[in-house]
Amino acid sequence: MLPILPENFSRWLSAVLEIMAALFIFALVMLLLTAAVMYVVDRMQTQHAVRRNYPLIGRFRYLFETLGEFFRQYFFAMDREELPFNRAQRSWVYRAAKNLDNTVAFGSTEDLHKPGSIIFVSSLFPPLEQETCPPEPVTVGPFCRQPYTTRAIFNISAMSYGALSKPAARALSRGAAKAGCWLNTGEGGLAPAHLEGGCDLVFQIGTAKYGVRDADGRLSDARLRELAALEQVRMFEIKLSQGAKPGKGGILPAIKVTPEIAAIRGIPAGQDSLSPNRHLDIDSLEDLLDRIAQIREVTGKPVGFKTVIGSLDWLDELCALVRRRGVESAPDFITVDSAEGGSGAAPMPLMDGVGMLLTDSLPAVVNRLTAWGLRERVKVIASGKLINPRTAAWALAVGADFVNSARGFMFALGCIQAMQCNKNTCPTGVTTHDPRLQRGLVPEDKAERVAHFALNMEKEIAMISHSCGLAQPRALRRKHARLMQDYGRSIALDEVYPPPEPESMIGSPRPFRRRAVR
Repeated sequence: MLPILPENFSRWLSAVLEIMAALFIFALVMLLLTAAVMYVVDRMQTQHAVRRNYPLIGRFRYLFETLGEFFRQYFFAMDREELPFNRAQRSWVYRAAKNLDNTVAFGSTEDLHKPGSIIFVSSLFPPLEQETCPPEPVTVGPFCRQPYTTRAIFNISAMSYGALSKPAARALSRGAAKAGCWLNTGEGGLAPAHLEGGCDLVFQIGTAKYGVRDADGRLSDARLRELAALEQVRMFEIKLSQGAKPGKGGILPAIKVTPEIAAIRGIPAGQDSLSPNRHLDIDSLEDLLDRIAQIREVTGKPVGFKTVIGSLDWLDELCALVRRRGVESAPDFITVDSAEGGSGAAPMPLMDGVGMLLTDSLPAVVNRLTAWGLRERVKVIASGKLINPRTAAWALAVGADFVNSARGFMFALGCIQAMQCNKNTCPTGVTTHDPRLQRGLVPEDKAERVAHFALNMEKEIAMISHSCGLAQPRALRRKHARLMQDYGRSIALDEVYPPPEPESMIGSPRPFRRRAVR
């Protein structure tokens, strides 16, 4: 038997229903009025043809355009289809960063028949030991007062404090210390967050000389000495250009130039931070070597430069100039960046169409240095989309001494490739200065992931070298890899990139011999 509701409850329920009906009618009227206003606005405006011809309905185009990127990434794109990094590449980094099992089943989803694929040459009798030997230590800057020796193969590439958030920089510093690799500061100067973890640092000197300039914006020897006094600062890198925007300086939008960032860089807060497109005090190769010599003398530490290769002629000129001056005048390292780089804001025409890819430029640089007898003297660092073991192992086989990655470590921090690095709206807190969004990135947790990613990367590069019958990754050579051609055929890398003929170069290069550092 149903209970009998009290009379006052019935009246209360009736009143509630009347109010709800009134609110619904009010909302419906407001919605219709809004739609009418938008209809008139769309009809009258002259900027958007779709909205003018199809009022109201045309507005859905912009919504679908925004949502399309999301749906492609999570629902429609295959594992190997996306750019700049596909789901398979990102998934490997995520699992490596979390230190999870990275094995797969039922075969590769990579199209190994695709021309350009790299295949490593397995050994018939690989070493019985399942663990490879630790990488051989490499010394950078043998003529410096304080050379830098490290075993690390895989390191954190340049990302400036400002482009990255404070929690991200803190996590990278701590993670690099745990993994034993270096962290490049990027052109934004040295921040307390860089020093927090106690890792080795490479201080990058950008075209605006943030962090090492005087009141007039010129390179300051006093500031260089202050930085060199810090034990953590191991090397200095002069940035000539970067992969995302060769020929254009760094871009940090005003919304990301906080008072703290401005103080570190020595610029006004709340204004776009636009670096010159090149160093105002470096007009020639002679100037470049002079500046390297100056910084090396002032700091006593290794000095090199980073650039995107556009042409190769200047490499011969540089090597010839070094030979005339003496091998001690050479840059201690060259960081070869790929046109595929780009962790920050950059104009699309430059990102899409300027500079050589690493597949072209890296072997060319190694060959030029070898031909001039400078390969042992000048260390080579490869940078640009090298976030998985196979591509990093390729760089070592071609001739690199070290591999740098920026976006790989961004994925390790939790980046989801939202493509909002330049908007201060990064949903994972990696590239934003919004405190609400930064809260999601916990440095203590992400530092572990950074370390795991670096260590698992080196472990799996070593696995590839072990499969090739080698004791350690730095033993990889071009003969240990093949490049896939058309029709399922491949060719050895030492045929794709044949060794140079020293006789064809200008002058008579002599091999470099290391001498004792005094």
